[in-house]
Amino acid sequence: MKKNPEKKQDNMEIRPPVVVILGHVDHGKTSILDYIRKAHIAEKEAGGITQHIGAYQIEHQGKIITFIDTPGHEAFSAMRSRGAKVADIAVLVVAAEEGIKPQTKEAINHIKKSGLPLIVALNKIDKKEAQPEKVKRELKDAEIVVESLGGQVPSINVSAKTGQSIDELLEMINLVAEMEELKSNPDKPASGVIIESRLDSLRGPTATLLVKDGTLKNIDIIGTGSAFGRIKTMEDFRIQVIKETGPSAPVIVTGFNQVPQIGEKFDVFENSEAAQKKVEQKTAKRKEEKEVFFIPVDKKVLNILLKADVRGSLEAIRESLQAIPQEEIVLRVLKSEVGEINENDIKLAQSGQAKIIGFRVKTSSKIQQIAEQQKVKILTFEIIYELIQKTRDLLAGLLAPEIIKNVLGQLKVLAIFPAKKGRQIIGGKVTNGQIKRGAFIEIIRENKRIGKGKLIQLQHNKKDVEEVAKNQECGIMFEGGATIEERDIIEVYEEEKKKREL
Repeated sequence: MKKNPEKKQDNMEIRPPVVVILGHVDHGKTSILDYIRKAHIAEKEAGGITQHIGAYQIEHQGKIITFIDTPGHEAFSAMRSRGAKVADIAVLVVAAEEGIKPQTKEAINHIKKSGLPLIVALNKIDKKEAQPEKVKRELKDAEIVVESLGGQVPSINVSAKTGQSIDELLEMINLVAEMEELKSNPDKPASGVIIESRLDSLRGPTATLLVKDGTLKNIDIIGTGSAFGRIKTMEDFRIQVIKETGPSAPVIVTGFNQVPQIGEKFDVFENSEAAQKKVEQKTAKRKEEKEVFFIPVDKKVLNILLKADVRGSLEAIRESLQAIPQEEIVLRVLKSEVGEINENDIKLAQSGQAKIIGFRVKTSSKIQQIAEQQKVKILTFEIIYELIQKTRDLLAGLLAPEIIKNVLGQLKVLAIFPAKKGRQIIGGKVTNGQIKRGAFIEIIRENKRIGKGKLIQLQHNKKDVEEVAKNQECGIMFEGGATIEERDIIEVYEEEKKKREL
């Protein structure tokens, strides 16, 4: 084909658009996708789609549309960014009664960076509180000018609850796709992107591929920067076995030698040796670029092992953990991978004095028993918020507590008695507040703080007491490194230890 570029150009065919739906959490991205899926995929097929594969296809007015299903949680910023990079069209969902929120702004940044054609879907238009015109003005402030305000961006008022204008949204997607003239060559060997991956306990390394160009066949040898293998099984988004698929199609494949990294490009190779060579080259390059992990000696370290159900979750968790402040404490991830917690994880955690943190993974009773014997802590979570917060708490627990000084009162020194063995007995008058036995003392001389110590004995009218109030005279025994003189001011205080947070 390289010798005949004209023939290659002649083979270019129109392909379906790949659409990513972005927006703030709870603004209805998932609801819109669910409505489209139920309305445009046969019921028996839609009911059978129980496995999250990250993408699916629908048909509208005889035309295929591929949707990338990106998670909505703010921790999945990297996944949404990747979704924008592999897509052809972005749909920005904004709730008509709430307007622009933090994730809306983040989504807009992703869309701008990727240069994707944009369609705005103002969702929840069925609500009484809906103010679409106000939202359009907010979008304009964010440099997204819709057509009704004189801009170039199409805007559609929709309701995922009632289905209002969902078909109009799909028609707009087809129109934008037509204007973009999306084409590919189906006669080429396939290439594309890994959009999801996991370790299946029965089928081994499993990945969802989005074919961007060419035709993928169920006998092809494929490779990425981290994994390779001959395809063993290939299924469409309905989990139905297929022999081949063309551009813009999501497929689930098995046969990789290990779980590939999401976001990687995949290519078809003539043989396994060529695919393996690419993996080895990429691995060597990553090792060269990898920085030496240096931890300052004055910092405490929390070692963890991360296990997750799929690569997407793993990447999102790592990104969120990296955002935790580490000026005084270091979070070190000894290993992060997909799959269930196993005995090797326990051994590594035990030797590395690490905790194992799992996200949506199983821990068998046998593994739990081994962990208890080895005194390895396993923490598992179903909700990413809880995992991040618990990790923050573990890190905060290693920080020295914040010392809060609570001043109780002041004493003016009136008399000094002979000192012995680092202790002094003095007499004075309480000028402010009150003083207590066992409290800390700070010596103030001519407005300068010159030393600290502890009040170990307190007397009033020659009797031992627990505290002395303002305007009363008393005698105290002071223990400390400084020497108190007449007319010094003694500030008496207590210290409160407060647990710090990150």
